[in-house]
Amino acid sequence: MLDNLILGITTAFSLHNLLYSFLGVFVGNLIGVLPGIGALAAISMLLPLTYTLEPAAALMMLAGIYYGTSFGGAATSILLNLPGTASHAVVCVDGNPMAKQGRGGSALFIAMFASFIGVMTGIVLMLFFSPMLTDVAFLFGPAEYFSLMALGLLAAATLSTGSPVKGIASVVIGLAIGVIGTDVNSGVARFDFGIPELQDGIALVTLAMGLFGITDVLANAGKIGQGSVISESKITGSAIRPAKGEIKQSMPAIGRGSVLGGVLGILPGAGGTIASFMSYAIEKKSSKTPQRFGKGAIEGVAGPEAANSSAAITAFIPTLTLGIPGDAVMALMLGALMIQNIQPGPQMMVEHPELFWGLLISFATGNLLLLILNIPLIGVWVKLLSVPYRLIYPTVLFLISIGVYSTNNNLFDVVAVLVIGMFGYLLARLKFQPAPLLLGFVLGPMLEENFRRALLLSRGDMSTFMTRPISSVCMSIIFVIIAFIVYKRVKSTVAGGSAKALRASE
Repeated sequence: MLDNLILGITTAFSLHNLLYSFLGVFVGNLIGVLPGIGALAAISMLLPLTYTLEPAAALMMLAGIYYGTSFGGAATSILLNLPGTASHAVVCVDGNPMAKQGRGGSALFIAMFASFIGVMTGIVLMLFFSPMLTDVAFLFGPAEYFSLMALGLLAAATLSTGSPVKGIASVVIGLAIGVIGTDVNSGVARFDFGIPELQDGIALVTLAMGLFGITDVLANAGKIGQGSVISESKITGSAIRPAKGEIKQSMPAIGRGSVLGGVLGILPGAGGTIASFMSYAIEKKSSKTPQRFGKGAIEGVAGPEAANSSAAITAFIPTLTLGIPGDAVMALMLGALMIQNIQPGPQMMVEHPELFWGLLISFATGNLLLLILNIPLIGVWVKLLSVPYRLIYPTVLFLISIGVYSTNNNLFDVVAVLVIGMFGYLLARLKFQPAPLLLGFVLGPMLEENFRRALLLSRGDMSTFMTRPISSVCMSIIFVIIAFIVYKRVKSTVAGGSAKALRASE
């Protein structure tokens, strides 16, 4: 282990590789700040640059772009309520209220600090537990994935700051939107209403931008002509530093989020998204003051950011050790390795130790570079909040249009994001939360696919979800949570009825 670490340090700290790692995090950070242009688009555009590079430098640069966009995406989520990816959507729930309260600098600092701790936790897990975590991934079949995602959706329903029924309704709406498009099993177009563009479904970026960005613009449209600003945050050292006790307050959330993200990141699919949403749900449920969430709770930023960053690192485990990419970004990483004539798999650590361990060490150096790069820029990002509405919102609409159009180079997506934004504004006026809806949309297709696959393997036997150990644990937790919600509902109804009868008798 010590020899491998020394080899990794030697590889990562060579001037050539260090420069490409810095180039990756710098470009990724800049692209991450632009709404709608995430890691997938950035890596796709820059992949041809790696053809002439050495394998270590190529992979370090692409990895730098990957987690660099995550850092940049947190800035727009917090300051402008514009999540570039689904995993950052939940950060908007408390990050944006903090920005509007003049605490944008604190929120950004905590997000970056939590992200760095999450990355370091992911590295430690990857360093010591790669073989064990790989074995854990093998234990998950369709039934386990279905149960885990169902648990994640139930957790999403509890994110709602209002009525739990509205939270569940938001998830159901997200599930309905998620099944729009061509069925992967039968090839039949569903809910396309005769519109050819809907046969490919609605893009994730389009939905996220509409629900958060356009909705926010419409909600504040009345302030555009008044010259008012989002927040009067002062760009001083005290504005950037967290308030007294905030770091201590957020540390338990960072710890829980880091471990949760590290474990869920190895699972193929939306590991980072599930991790960030579940982290938020855990923090809200474990808090003694859950009413603060949705109004600027620091734990609502720290936990999900740590979970998302930790998951981003451990997502490399199945890609490098098994050759199984968990998502589209990891598939591009796999392609970059194959372009370099390197076959990912169990033998990669033996055949290319300098690449594996060098990449592992570069995660730490790259994220340290990101921290050094971003802390001085916090003041610049916070300065965005002092721009008047009449200037910032046309710019936001322009960036949203460019970001959404760049996804498929189709004007239909621009129209779709405007329609979704108006629908999101209506839901906001009715006190429905957008975050559970977005998670329902992300997990819906995977939930359906794994449900059908599990029933296929069990020949239609529904008991497969209760007879498999991991699945049965998840389903048991789901039943306990539902029973607890029903119990609380009945108890409050009975208590309300008793109080009403008492007042009538008086």
